[in-house]
Amino acid sequence: MKQLSNRHILLGVTGGIAAYKSAELIRRLKDHGAEVRVVMTAAAMEFITPLTLQALSGNPVHTTLLDPEAEAGMGHIELARWADLILVAPASADFMARLANGRGDDLLTTLCLATAAPVALAPAMNQGMWRDAATQANAATLASRKIALFGPAAGEQACGDVGPGRMLEAEDLAAHAAGVFNSRSLDGVHLTITAGPTREAIDPVRYISNHSSGKMGYALAAAAADAGAIVTLISGPTNLPCPERVTRVDTISAQDMFDATMGTLDNCQLFIGCAAVADYRPSSIAEQKIKKDNDSMHIELVRNPDIVSTVAKHSKRPITVGFAAETQDLLHYARGKLERKNLDLIIANDVSNTAIGFNANDNAVTAIWKDGDCQIPQMGKSQLAAQLISLIAEKFFAAKN
Repeated sequence: MKQLSNRHILLGVTGGIAAYKSAELIRRLKDHGAEVRVVMTAAAMEFITPLTLQALSGNPVHTTLLDPEAEAGMGHIELARWADLILVAPASADFMARLANGRGDDLLTTLCLATAAPVALAPAMNQGMWRDAATQANAATLASRKIALFGPAAGEQACGDVGPGRMLEAEDLAAHAAGVFNSRSLDGVHLTITAGPTREAIDPVRYISNHSSGKMGYALAAAAADAGAIVTLISGPTNLPCPERVTRVDTISAQDMFDATMGTLDNCQLFIGCAAVADYRPSSIAEQKIKKDNDSMHIELVRNPDIVSTVAKHSKRPITVGFAAETQDLLHYARGKLERKNLDLIIANDVSNTAIGFNANDNAVTAIWKDGDCQIPQMGKSQLAAQLISLIAEKFFAAKN
């Protein structure tokens, strides 16, 4: 069920004894990589508490349509936009009737009407209520509107009856939810990416750095998350917002970035070294600001750890992609780096060209691997990132097979 990786699932809970199963459903959806937010009807809160579902989902539970704080930012519309899928489990006969008739008299029905995402219901009710002609007509109406019905199952019910109307079990519902989505190129793949510059301190106020903005690395992180990867972005200092569905680890120096990267390798399957990491750092950092007393100043530099090379030689080596930012002999230097550092793929770009170099919004690159290469012409970094992630995914699975 890797299709659930990074998906936004809005779980609606209505009034019924099956509401206790919603707690387990949240856990199963999260186990498969989804982020879950919960909306409860007033009747649902008679069967299970919002606090329970908040603790399991890790997000506040929404219960009221006219919440003054949420409505200040049109909260119900934002929730409707947030969702990749609205799953109502359990869906009571009353809820199905109201939704079939286009009612928007509580938060959950309003969200179902307002969203552009798929909506699915997991019916749960007494077998007599399920078999009733009105309920069957409502189910048919909802199905005609492309609202999916997951179940119900048949079996013994809380009231003692036996028949159709039981809510499907949590793992079955998670599988049905995954089936709503098409597979993506990196579904469920654990990916670490470094981005941005590093800063190597000289004294408490000065440092050595470079012109990297982090834009390319952040665009790649966003594209990888869109492709279904579980992304850890290890970032040097930038002014960029963290992409959605990405976990960011902030670092400053090359050593910080090295340590953070090594800490991800137990679970990392794919590593992309996009950061512009300083090759050298001052051998010592002055405790106080250095005063301007002389006409010249000499700083002794020592080598920083080579992050991408260390990853590529690690005992738990992931598929490793590097970047080569060069100002001359681009392909020659990039291919040498590919071979010297034992990389699976290297992305080479000419940073001497200000239209595509550091801080630019566009880029043009050449992707190089052991027995081939591919040129990608100048385009926006987000568009380029999507193409690169598609290529990287292809090479990733080819290497795994």
